[in-house]
Amino acid sequence: MTVEIDIAVSSPARLGEGAVWDTNDVCLWWVDIKAGVINRFDPATGVNNSFDFGQPVGCLARRAAGGLIVAAANGFYLFDPETGQRDALVDPESDLQGNRFNDGGCDPAGRFWAGTMHDDGTPRQRIGAFWRYNDDRTATRFFNPFFTSNGLAFSGDGSVMYVSDSNAAIQTIWAYDYDLASGTPTGERVFFDCAGIAGRPDGATVDSDGCYWTALFGGWQVARITPNGVIDRTISLPVANPTKPMFGSAGLDVLYVTSAGEGLGDNLAQPHAGCLFAISGLGVTGLPQARYSGS
Repeated sequence: MTVEIDIAVSSPARLGEGAVWDTNDVCLWWVDIKAGVINRFDPATGVNNSFDFGQPVGCLARRAAGGLIVAAANGFYLFDPETGQRDALVDPESDLQGNRFNDGGCDPAGRFWAGTMHDDGTPRQRIGAFWRYNDDRTATRFFNPFFTSNGLAFSGDGSVMYVSDSNAAIQTIWAYDYDLASGTPTGERVFFDCAGIAGRPDGATVDSDGCYWTALFGGWQVARITPNGVIDRTISLPVANPTKPMFGSAGLDVLYVTSAGEGLGDNLAQPHAGCLFAISGLGVTGLPQARYSGS
């Protein structure tokens, strides 16, 4: 089987991220963080619809009750992309005005998690965290401070939770034992140290073999890491800064990858930076992503 890399959406995002496939919609939802835009890509038609959120938006999930739950610059929101209605839920870091939400998603039980980072144009501070949104409009903080919270993903049975810190001084992926009944991670351990490879760990997803796929920001590639913490596959990309992989299509056998169109540094010769890519022929399938189960 030949691996093919196609451009799914050619209009470049400033900072593409947050890709999540919804099996009911048969569409890929993804965001442009810097533009404050939510996208819905339909591979059957090739149409990418964009919805202005009005502020930087880091990640999202479809809601079982309809619409989206969103983690943005100013906290958690419910959002109806068809009407534009936006309902604020909670801003757990209202005291940290330089922070915004970044990566996130749902656990297999439908709880919504999202991580924050300091991003106000000044030197980065290690004051980010991961937050679990609770259905009573509160959020619970977990883990030690992060520079750039990233890489949230779960094993198919929900027993393992993964997160990472993309900062060049850290660039580590951690794994936790995860109690799916209570939504509680324990037993932190280093899953993979990216210091010896090209690129820093960014967004991630887990495939049906239990392997962890991470975008390697600055590394021109995505990598698959086995549950034992060994890279067994890399896929080179035509952009330096891939940001988030997510399996989609009707068979969950196409790996979509978002990318960054800004902040290219010396790597300016990238006409496709910021595009959404579709990788087929991998011989691997992904896992269905849970919708947010709360109200």
